Amino acid sequence: MNIFLIILAFVCLTIGVIGSVVPGLPGPPIAWGGLLLAGLTPWVSLSGDLILLTAVVAVVITLLDYIIPSLTTKRMGGSKYGVWGCNIGLILSMFGLPFGPAGLLGVVFWPFVGAFVGELLNKNDIQPSLKAAFGAFLGFLTGTLLKLAYCIALLVVVVAAFF
Repeated sequence: MNIFLIILAFVCLTIGVIGSVVPGLPGPPIAWGGLLLAGLTPWVSLSGDLILLTAVVAVVITLLDYIIPSLTTKRMGGSKYGVWGCNIGLILSMFGLPFGPAGLLGVVFWPFVGAFVGELLNKNDIQPSLKAAFGAFLGFLTGTLLKLAYCIALLVVVVAAFF
């Protein structure tokens, strides 16, 4: 049973790393599940505090992934309209229109377009609207990098504890 758990743990950790860059796969929670499974085996010794801390971080990073694009839109000069447009774009990207369910292009495209259209509706010129929309794109990249760093860190912790 322990061999099955450790194999499943490494599969989850690998899927978590992939899921941190592929839309539609919740990378951090899956990677954390791998950490938890590895901790259940006698070969990987992990403290309860580490498991709890990494669970909290997984939840925070998952939530931030949806919040950061709006924050960066605002930081790049976006108005309420741009932020709302970005949020509506994030919701549309979950349905994957028109790029398939949770497709990578949809996740990048819709928040950008939403922020851009929102700024245009706010009677902004094209240049400031593009700047705010670029903030949505930067938010997407930031969220992706956070998820990737977290998932790789969990993989490194488990590999180090295993060996």
